Amino acid sequence: MSEKVLMKGNEAIAEAAIIAGCRHYFGYPITPQTEIAAYMAKKMPKIGGTFLQAESEIAAINMVYGVSSAGKRVMTSSSSPGISLKGEGISYLAGADLPAFIVNVQRGGPGLGGIQPSQSDYFQSTRGGGHGDYHMIVLAPASVQEMAELTVKGFDLADKYRMTAMILADGTLGQMMEPVSLDIKVSPEPEKPWATNGTKMQREHNIVNSLSLVPDELEQLNIERFKKYAVVEQNEAMYEEYKCDDAEIVVTAFGIAARVAMHAIDRAREEGIKVGLIRPITLWPFPKAPFEKYADKAKCFLSVELSMGQMIEDVKLATKCKKPVYLCNRVGGIIPTPDEVLDFIRKLNQGGAL
Repeated sequence: MSEKVLMKGNEAIAEAAIIAGCRHYFGYPITPQTEIAAYMAKKMPKIGGTFLQAESEIAAINMVYGVSSAGKRVMTSSSSPGISLKGEGISYLAGADLPAFIVNVQRGGPGLGGIQPSQSDYFQSTRGGGHGDYHMIVLAPASVQEMAELTVKGFDLADKYRMTAMILADGTLGQMMEPVSLDIKVSPEPEKPWATNGTKMQREHNIVNSLSLVPDELEQLNIERFKKYAVVEQNEAMYEEYKCDDAEIVVTAFGIAARVAMHAIDRAREEGIKVGLIRPITLWPFPKAPFEKYADKAKCFLSVELSMGQMIEDVKLATKCKKPVYLCNRVGGIIPTPDEVLDFIRKLNQGGAL
């Protein structure tokens, strides 16, 4: 068994990115993800990497575009309002089919909101994040260990599919400390024949660009891109099932909300209530299969969220509205307690339509 070290979630992401081969980081400080930038500022110069605190979030994402164009692993990180500023650049990355890794440690919104944890950027990330027709691979860790493991996974998936991959965490996971094993397997980086890294007089010039002024050509580019997305949906959806085999009530939650829900489920089971959890690990592609399966078995579903109800829309779509889907939520930086979730489960078990 590998040794474990005690790390903050934000620090685990930074160290895992380095393990994954990232040597270029461009960012801008914003609570509650600033530790990522601080860690990279200390570590990158020591390993021959590049750290640059850009003049803005907009500058940072365009620096990511440039380094990715050259075929190197690169990342940026921010929190909710900062990700909004990066939106145009994220869309440009998608339009140029460039791999990149982005971290969003969410805070409450809209606007500047507060600095406490939130999950209210779900729509922003799973529906693209910027303008146009495209997707990002969105990974939702629920522990500091997963913050590290899914960072490495994110870099690998980004390169595999030439897409942006994002960690969608929350302020609690970013700031909490847990023991972490950094013995994480990294896939070999693939060849990147498209990269603008010098012809060496052996090939034609590569051009990386998201501009396409001929309508027929742009249409075909979008069609081909969505064929790739269909492959991602088929092969990369990840989730965890917890005590679902005989569940009459199926709870769904991601990130820190899933940990709260698991605690409530354990207590509900002690009371004889048949309840389980589906925890999406990829928010896009959303893991539809387990929801389709339990829609034919369970009496109802309960989505536990730190938002006004965003993931619940995907739960309804995945279950094809065969069974009622309820929402247990807190917002504004407040995390629902296990008691609140347990009370909701009890009411559903008693047949209450809330």
